[in-house]
Amino acid sequence: MRASTTKNLPSHLIHGVNTMKCTGNHLSRRSLLTIGAIGGIGLTLTDFFRLQKLQAAAKPGTTTPQAKSVIFIYLPGGMAQQETFDPKPYAPLEYRGPLNSIETKIAGVRLGQYLPKTAQVMDKITLVRSMTHGEAAHERGTHNMFTGYRPSPALQFPSIGSVISHEFGPRNNLPPYVCIPNQPNTYAGPGYLNDSFAGFSIGDDPARNGFRVRDLRIPDGLDENRFAKRRKLLDQVNQHFRQRESDPSLEAVDTFYERAYSLVSSPAAREAFDIEKEEPAMRDAYGRNTAGARMLLSRRLVEAGVRFVTMTYGGWDMHDNIHQGMQRTLPPFDQGYAQLINDLDQRGLLDSTLVCVATEFGRTPKINGTGGRDHWPKVFSIAMAGGGMKRGNVYGKSNATASEPEDDPLTVEDWATTMYHCLGIEAGKELMAPGNRPIEIVNGGKVITDLLI
Repeated sequence: MRASTTKNLPSHLIHGVNTMKCTGNHLSRRSLLTIGAIGGIGLTLTDFFRLQKLQAAAKPGTTTPQAKSVIFIYLPGGMAQQETFDPKPYAPLEYRGPLNSIETKIAGVRLGQYLPKTAQVMDKITLVRSMTHGEAAHERGTHNMFTGYRPSPALQFPSIGSVISHEFGPRNNLPPYVCIPNQPNTYAGPGYLNDSFAGFSIGDDPARNGFRVRDLRIPDGLDENRFAKRRKLLDQVNQHFRQRESDPSLEAVDTFYERAYSLVSSPAAREAFDIEKEEPAMRDAYGRNTAGARMLLSRRLVEAGVRFVTMTYGGWDMHDNIHQGMQRTLPPFDQGYAQLINDLDQRGLLDSTLVCVATEFGRTPKINGTGGRDHWPKVFSIAMAGGGMKRGNVYGKSNATASEPEDDPLTVEDWATTMYHCLGIEAGKELMAPGNRPIEIVNGGKVITDLLI
């Protein structure tokens, strides 16, 4: 911060500003408005708000965090950009592929032919057509997109959902991080963080008749009073062990029990998972299929207070007959996704809910000998909406054959840093890995302001 911006501040405040500048610490109302935090560096409330104003002036282009929740729609296998978000209608046939493209609400922006409903909500979405990394293996690409890190043999990094759980904790007696239907891979877990920051897996497909969330009910033969008495007894047992043992694994188990009891004992929390509470017309609008039901449940959960939902759909590893694969898999996604964006917007939730559609990599520029496309990490597409993202925006550009970025390549580190920024999390903050090793949430990323409102 320039000296001219601090010359009118009291000396204790100048010291605090300079210390924060040197250490890279991020100040927020959440971090300062706690007992002792203000007194610890000698700030009055007046000083605090003056400091907030100076921070904004010192960082032009930054915005107040918009997102309160994230819906992370993951398409496993590697979705082809050419048949979906980045068609190449003027490329030679062997590059263009077997599908046509369609117009959208944004002039000059086209999508694959099986995304007509998404085309009608393009004015609410940011497409990224220049996502890039160097990992052509499914496991390594998946690790990138769930953690913001390249894989390391020395350390298991936490997923974005687990980091958010760690930073914010539960809200409204709901798990902060939920996986629909299950944790999709090992990289969606807590990594080196405590196991209590793992996602809560619902354990069943919400599209199934008789869908029931695993363990989300009071056991048969117990009424509310007996349930409460058993919880009190367990609390007493836990307190006894806490006085005798200090072990992170015990702390994790204790946290799981506490959250499980809160979930089972809260009618509002149980209702959030009950998709049968939705009107039939709404279920029809999303689609009575796997994609639609999972997206509808995702909306119910963030509306109720879940901070991060990971939702997986489909199998996109289309090495053979990509036309048939897209014809089968895309229409349910298209219906559910477009309805999710419209539904969130109509409820006033889109601005506070960051909806991200991602996959581990793209597909090869040329159609192969079996009518499919193979792995290609050099360039691929994702979609972002809400939570501080621009509406009706296309960021980045691939070249004429969708083989590499032509403009504004977006790295995994920059993408993850930007997502964290939208939530008010400083990506450069250090978390403690085993052995008291400080590890940044994201290593080396920057906020891409051109993606943001």
